[in-house]
Amino acid sequence: MTNLTGRTRYHEVRDELIAAPSVWLITGAAGFIGSNIVQELLGLGQHVVGFDNFATGYRANLDEAVAANPDMTGSFRFVEGDIRDLEAIRRAAVGVDYVLHQAALASVPRSIADPVSSSQVNVEGFLNVLVAARDASAKRVVYASSSSVYGDATTIPQVEHITGQVLSPYAATKATNELYAAVFQRTYGVQTIGLRYFNVFGRRQDPNGAYAAVIPRWIAKLLKDTPCEIFGDGETSRDFCYIANAVQANILAATVTDAAATSQAYNVACGEETSLNSLFRMIRSGLAAYQPSLEGVEPVYEEGRQGDIRRSLADIGKARRLLGYEPSHRAAAGLDEALNWYAAQLLSLDSETTVTR
Repeated sequence: MTNLTGRTRYHEVRDELIAAPSVWLITGAAGFIGSNIVQELLGLGQHVVGFDNFATGYRANLDEAVAANPDMTGSFRFVEGDIRDLEAIRRAAVGVDYVLHQAALASVPRSIADPVSSSQVNVEGFLNVLVAARDASAKRVVYASSSSVYGDATTIPQVEHITGQVLSPYAATKATNELYAAVFQRTYGVQTIGLRYFNVFGRRQDPNGAYAAVIPRWIAKLLKDTPCEIFGDGETSRDFCYIANAVQANILAATVTDAAATSQAYNVACGEETSLNSLFRMIRSGLAAYQPSLEGVEPVYEEGRQGDIRRSLADIGKARRLLGYEPSHRAAAGLDEALNWYAAQLLSLDSETTVTR
């Protein structure tokens, strides 16, 4: 929602938070999305408690997030712990106003390879977070859901009230999160809002590992002159959402004053569809500014992966209406910023292959 002065609801919320700081607990704070939320909140003078066990996050992410706000008027406290440990998350939640739950074992392929771990972290861990928030009398829990809950639904664009059969254990864990969140609001009065992320990307998204997301993985491979794989024919499409949009959605969801907006899930995306072939060309073209030899590089096509859906495109009308969400970055603009960050990181690392946790 943008008013006649060009200011969105998020501009207004930022001003309100600066004027009246709150206490926020961020689970998965050392991860990609979590550390970006930490950075934004510290820039708004908030009091932030970060919680992470470094299973997939990095200390360097937290260091960078805090360093981005050297003159911050708020505060940051880090608690190392695992969301599967109820007492640990309970201690971290004492005195907080809002919980932004980002901790998870992401990735469809990972969940297919190891469904037990995915359930233990994503379901049992989430239940612990809800219990801790209830016991701490937190105002609200905003949690990361996923577009994977749409499963085999054929409606395009995807709208929140039409879902299909989920196609992976990971999707099942996120659908279960939404059920638990609704139950906790009805049973205990814990206000909850779920955010169905659609292919979020940006600075600090890990390019390493077997389950790295496609954008950082391709960036790293191109800069290292390594072939990039496309699973399927490349016309599989996704709604790629820059990290700034996901951060905005979390803060808007936490602070929305209309109680009718709670106990619901919202799409967090741009409402734009990009094929993997188009994405590859965009990344290749952007990186050619750093390494001109990349201009003619082509991807390697491999067999499609189990659990992948063909098309993913979000309807973001509900988030616009009820949360005041308005994407600040379309996919192309976000990719430009992301490429600058990754090029600076990866080219400066040169031959280094590990990052200190």
